[in-house]
Amino acid sequence: MNSYNEDFWKALDELVNSSEIVIDRPKGSAHPKFPDFIYRVDYGYLKDTTSMDGAGIDVWVGSGDKKIDAIMCIVDLMKKDSEIKILIGCTEEEKMEVYRTHNETQYMKGIIIRR
Repeated sequence: MNSYNEDFWKALDELVNSSEIVIDRPKGSAHPKFPDFIYRVDYGYLKDTTSMDGAGIDVWVGSGDKKIDAIMCIVDLMKKDSEIKILIGCTEEEKMEVYRTHNETQYMKGIIIRR
């Protein structure tokens, strides 16, 4: 199983390294549909990729070394979907902010899987 795990992280590395990271919701900005929600870590997507929602693969980009730290696996009951979000260069504090963000409401729940 460990070789499968290593292959997964290597594939994510290749995906991120071959994609442009677009930060469309910088730290401190408000969510476009929910203005009371303020992003506590830079949030964006990988350009020219596709996720379950039809948009680019989501990324949280922290203030540390720009390496993939973890992923968040999300279930969104309002949208009735699930997806992953890649954490890149997140400190432990930033990882906890991302985790709390995806578990603040009854409609969205997530787990963090560390590398």
